[in-house]
This record gives sequence, C-alpha cells and structure tokens, in this order.
Amino acid sequence: MRLPFPNIHSHCTSHRLPPLPFSLPLFKPTPRRPPRWVRMDSSAGPTTTTSVHHFHRRQKDKIVVVMGATGCGKTKLSLDVATRFQSEIINSDKMQVYKGLDITTNKIPIHERMGIPHHLLGFFNPEDGEVSPSEFRLTARLAISDIVLRQKLPMVVGGSNSFIHALLVDRFNPAVDVFSGASNQVSTQLSYNCCFIWVDVSFSLLCDYLCFRVDEMLEAGMFKELLEYYRRVDPMSQPGLRKAIGVPEFEQYFKKYPPGTGGGEWDEKQRRAYEEAVTEIKENTCQLAKRQIIKIMRLKGAGWDLKRVDATEALREAMKVRMASDGGKNNKKRKRKKKKRWMDVWERDVMEPSMKIVNRFLEE
Repeated sequence: MRLPFPNIHSHCTSHRLPPLPFSLPLFKPTPRRPPRWVRMDSSAGPTTTTSVHHFHRRQKDKIVVVMGATGCGKTKLSLDVATRFQSEIINSDKMQVYKGLDITTNKIPIHERMGIPHHLLGFFNPEDGEVSPSEFRLTARLAISDIVLRQKLPMVVGGSNSFIHALLVDRFNPAVDVFSGASNQVSTQLSYNCCFIWVDVSFSLLCDYLCFRVDEMLEAGMFKELLEYYRRVDPMSQPGLRKAIGVPEFEQYFKKYPPGTGGGEWDEKQRRAYEEAVTEIKENTCQLAKRQIIKIMRLKGAGWDLKRVDATEALREAMKVRMASDGGKNNKKRKRKKKKRWMDVWERDVMEPSMKIVNRFLEE
C-alpha cells in the first residue's frame, strides 16, 4: 500500500534518551491457561528414596539461549547456529508468540526460516488473553522436552528476558518481579544446562538502526497491517497483542481518522498525526531496547554466565548495505561489495565466536 505522500523518515530522537546506567508449532500444549500460582520446581516428583536419588543424578538437558536487545541480530545468529548444530528454535519474544500483526511484531517470514522448525512463533490466539510468564514457562518446557526427545538441540531466542527467566529458573514465583527493585532477586539455580549467547551492540548505533528499521517496516506494509487491524479488531479484546509497539502509538491516529473513512490526498493535519505516531514508535522502540539491556545486565550481575559477542561493527556494515541504492550498474556493484564486507565482519565478530562457544559447550 503506497501512502498518499512521499515516504517519511522521521528524525531519530535516540539522542534524547537518558544514558544507560552501565511457525509453526510441533505440538499442542495443555492446559491453555495455567493457575495463577505455578510452581514447577526441579525437586518436584515422586518422593520415594529411590526415585529422588535417581532424579538428583539426572543430567540436565543442554539448551542454547540467544539473548540481546531488539534489532541486535539474534534472528540471523539463531539461524546460523541452528543450521550448524541441528537445532530447533523456541521463540521467547512476548509479542511474537501471538498470531497476527506479523510485520508490526517483526516475525521472521516462513520462507526465511531455512527449514528450521520454530516453536511458539505466532502460536497463541490473542483473543484468549495475555500470555503470562507462567504460561510461557509451561508451554516452552513442553517444546524443549519434545525437541530433546527427538535428539535435537533446543535454542531459545528472543528479547523478552522475563520470559527467559521464568522458563529457566528452578523455582519460579510469578508474584515476584525480579527485574524491579534495588535488590537483585534473580535466581542462579537453573533447570537446564544453558549456553547463553548475548548479542550486544553499541546503544547509540542500535537506536539509529531501530529508527531506520521502523521506516523499512512501514514501507513493507506495517501501516496497512495496522489499518486492517483497527478495522477488524477492538484492541481491548486482545490485551497482550495490543501492547505491541505500533498498536498503541497509532491509536490516536485511527481515532481521528478511522479506517474506511476519507481517501485521496492527506491534509496537513493527517500527515502530522501520522508523523507523530511514527516518531513515537521509534522512541518507544529505543526505550524497549534500553530496558532489555538493563534486564540482561541484571541477569549477568546475578551470576548468569552470559557469553557476550559484539555485533556493533557488523550492524554498522549491515546498515550501509540496506541504505545503499540499487539503481544503476555501478550502484549495484558497490552494494555487492558492501554486502560482502558485511558478511565478512559478521562471520568474524559474531558467527565464528558464537560457533566456538556452542561447540565448546556441547563438548563439555
């Protein structure tokens, strides 16, 4: 859908942010909605002396966890690792777990998944309510068990650190938010033998990229997707998905200019309303990245063994490729050179170190 005016590339406002302080499912889980208190302790199970002794001798299943702020390159790295180590991917992005709004939530399209099975991606019906960390824990653990049973390597990938914490810790109390408060209540007692890869990027560069990515998503059809969403759905009926960045930011716009009304050229007021929504999306996306990094630092500070890989230069080269013009023979040649440079830097700084980390982990 072409907008009735030239593409808007709103100025990225990331410089105003305060500085940092430092698919397809292969199973159908039940029940759909867990009780409010879900305690799945590693010590749960039969209580006879023999069975308890056997349980404590059981070796923990090995899993890989790819973490990082939105836009840092987790998806690409997960595909690189999955193709090398016979893995299946479990999505841990709390917006991507829902069906719908594929562009707005930035789900990886099926044709880009390289045949790698993706679990919990577009899986839950948003009309059924918001997916809690407890429910994610139950469902993702079923996925891990299913993958291990088929002798594949489970890989948890996503930026929702509250979901990752809920999934991995031995004792999970949904009433406690371990990411708030001055004291660090993050548990280091994990139910799995985890290999953590933290894809890190310079925050200022990441915000520049996120602003650029929002423009790309709009050009790919995000505005049309949101227009259809507001035409068909009352966002209040989908308490989880309605929190996806893009939905609340365009709420005021669609109240002023409801889907199905108007048409033709936009006037100045409508353009301004659109630009304000886009600017807010960019600002909120950068704020999300900041919160994700803070949570990752809290996990690391608690003792989680996060192996950091620096994707800053790779992202810088990737932006050069995506911003390069395709027009003309010389431009295409220059773009091919930039793409090769990007791939070389990606392999050197991100892919090869990550492969070594995973390989050592599996050999232990």
